[in-house]
Amino acid sequence: MPQTIAFTKGHGTGNDFVIIPDADGELDLTDDQVAILCDRRFGIGGDGILRVVRSAAIDEGAHAAEVGAEWFMDYRNADGSRAEMCGNGVRVFVRYLLEAGWAMLGDAPLAIGTRAGVKAVTSSDLGFEVDLGPWRVEPGDVLVRARGIGAPRPGLGIDVGNPHVVVALPDEGELEALDLTALPQLHPEPPAGANVEFVVPSDPLVRDGVGLIRMRVFERGVGETLSCGTGVAAAALAVREWAGAAAPDRWSVDVPGGTLGVRMPEVDGERHVLLSGPATLVYSGQVALA
Repeated sequence: MPQTIAFTKGHGTGNDFVIIPDADGELDLTDDQVAILCDRRFGIGGDGILRVVRSAAIDEGAHAAEVGAEWFMDYRNADGSRAEMCGNGVRVFVRYLLEAGWAMLGDAPLAIGTRAGVKAVTSSDLGFEVDLGPWRVEPGDVLVRARGIGAPRPGLGIDVGNPHVVVALPDEGELEALDLTALPQLHPEPPAGANVEFVVPSDPLVRDGVGLIRMRVFERGVGETLSCGTGVAAAALAVREWAGAAAPDRWSVDVPGGTLGVRMPEVDGERHVLLSGPATLVYSGQVALA
């Protein structure tokens, strides 16, 4: 007899998720079950799964529970693979907690456990803002081959809790010409793979102290998505790195699904990257697990 579970569909700038409440950690979704739920023809459809589980209920949440994060975001890509973090996903996750009455968000940040550590979420003018923590620029270039842009291009590796490679393109024509139905090839291939962002700086790059860029992304384990929160942060960090010391610490990033904000303030003596944007719940229902 198939098991029937509750779900909610949500998205952050078009990056969409199947949210599954499992407070006590009773579900053990297989990769195939995740893939079917995320299938846009045979399932609910989504770029990934957000399982809402108490940190104390699963082994991966032990540290989060110790430091006071009640809830753990068990994020799975659309192919079933486990991912470290999802910037859009964590905002949608918080929206779900608030709507379900499982958490409150006041003056103090709400701590959410992830595989990339505990993330602090606050309210913002765009919706919610999540502190992704410190970042790391990876040494050396990665050569990126992508269908539709001809010769391979150099990419910069940026780690924001999960791995990214950012490629600069000269104009919007090349950005539009990209065919991201095919997996971009990375040389050398990062050990855990990477999300790949293709970025075009605006002209002028900075307006009223805010950097402006446009981006498309291929997410590992998913394909092209309308938005990628950590990818937006990585893209802004990469362009800031290329632009030099005079580059701003605030960025506005346009993706096919909307606009997200990025800040790079100093927190406890080190630079953090913060991502802000909307989070929307679309509908709820029940589904039978195959």
